[in-house]
Amino acid sequence: MLTKEQIAQRIAREVKNGQYINLGIGIPTLVANYIPSHLEVVLQSENGLLGIGPFPTEDQVDPDLINAGKQTITMVSGSVLFNSAESFAMIRGGHVDLTILGAMEVSEQGDIANWKIPGKMVKGMGGAMDLVASAKNIIVAMQHCSKDGQSKLLKECTLPITGIKCVKKIVSDLAVLEISPEGGFILKERAPGVSIEEIKSKTSGKLIIEGEVPEMRFD
Repeated sequence: MLTKEQIAQRIAREVKNGQYINLGIGIPTLVANYIPSHLEVVLQSENGLLGIGPFPTEDQVDPDLINAGKQTITMVSGSVLFNSAESFAMIRGGHVDLTILGAMEVSEQGDIANWKIPGKMVKGMGGAMDLVASAKNIIVAMQHCSKDGQSKLLKECTLPITGIKCVKKIVSDLAVLEISPEGGFILKERAPGVSIEEIKSKTSGKLIIEGEVPEMRFD
């Protein structure tokens, strides 16, 4: 199975030159460390920053410079700071090309649940609902199963929905999957050493297998 860093590394391969990208809390924030140096992209944080760099080294840490997940970050040359109203105007205006989010559940229709577990206290829904409603492309970074071994890739989400039919691709610790327009998870790649049978057994939603399924590459 892939580590969180390997999930982020694989997702970084989906990034295209010139994109404006929002990185969600958790695994997605690690993607900033793996974007190829030859690509020019702009990372946005909904708390008011355009131009996020890699995570800081110990001597670079500035406690006043944080992302939406309250992690300390760096800024690249040309970065700008602004208020949340301007930040959400960018998001709602459709100016974010790619959003990378974590998820607690994804359905075979591309629905995502990632903001609330009933009965547990949350500070709020954050910016996820705006992001999934407005971004041109949604990629989910997640663990394939919960800690008790239950699949998180389902026929239908059981937790409160964040967005409907919005997810395009999932990179889990077991596989890369795309959402079929007709519904279902299309298996595109396997994590090194992971069999198709294991992925089948850990995917509750419809799994679509089309021909040979290669292992992920990290070179």
